[in-house]
Amino acid sequence: MISIYSLVEKNVKKNSTQRPVHARIIQYRAEKFTLFLSRALKTDSAMVSGHEIRLNRILRKGKMLCIPMDHGISNGPIEGLTDPASIIYKCEAHGLTSVIINKGILKTLPKPTKIGVLVHFSSSTSLSMSPNRKMLTGTVKEAVRMGADGVSLHINIGGKEEPEMLEQLGMTADQCHEWDMPLLAMMYPRGENVKDPHDPEIVGHVARIGAECGADIVKTVYTGDIDSFAKIVKSTPVPIVIAGGPKAKTDLDILQMTEDAMTAGAKGVTYGRNIFAHKRPEKMVEALASIIFKKESAKEAMKKIE
Repeated sequence: MISIYSLVEKNVKKNSTQRPVHARIIQYRAEKFTLFLSRALKTDSAMVSGHEIRLNRILRKGKMLCIPMDHGISNGPIEGLTDPASIIYKCEAHGLTSVIINKGILKTLPKPTKIGVLVHFSSSTSLSMSPNRKMLTGTVKEAVRMGADGVSLHINIGGKEEPEMLEQLGMTADQCHEWDMPLLAMMYPRGENVKDPHDPEIVGHVARIGAECGADIVKTVYTGDIDSFAKIVKSTPVPIVIAGGPKAKTDLDILQMTEDAMTAGAKGVTYGRNIFAHKRPEKMVEALASIIFKKESAKEAMKKIE
């Protein structure tokens, strides 16, 4: 820390021979103010930042069980999302930590949630000529005004649209830092140059991009095996959570993927269709929570659904 004393030291020395009393007063005040600042800004103080408060709302014990429900813009009111609010209220008491929703859904919620809310600010539609080109739909200042606990962006890596999305991520990360707002980056290997989106080398690169651009949490695809994903977790300096992808064939499949990802070091999951399109979404949330927070096996967790 640069002390006020160091800033006025030259001036004090300059005036000390001509006005010794005045110089000593300046020096005394500078030293007192420097002491005050050093105590106020001590890194080991008990002060809690807005960033920590918001992270604590979207995570529990540093782990995440989140339902992304931003599909309305990209795909319309698909199965399970005709009434997003009802899914949120049905699942929030069963182990869920947070949801990701578009700002229009946040504005129309009939009552506050008991869990964390991340507002999603990048979108495209399946009707577009460029469905992989995600564009910004809001600002961090808007998220603060709406009472959101975090901001979410979707970034596709590997296509011609990549450069502007990287710019969006970097600029939004800067705004989030300014406002103490957590940023979750959905980092997907998706585009003309991506032959295998589950290739560990590609997934590791994509996850690292999210962290390097300033995201606090990186969401990406699971590679399919514990060893390769563990290397990705180790090489990414921020927490990683996994995406669910298309609806799984069986409940056990999604639970086993969760167990394997957690074993590899993931900090949680963000599953959309595999929760909100489930016939009993609250039971799926309970099962996932038992794996994420209680370290139960997939087979043990399956009992909560059967």
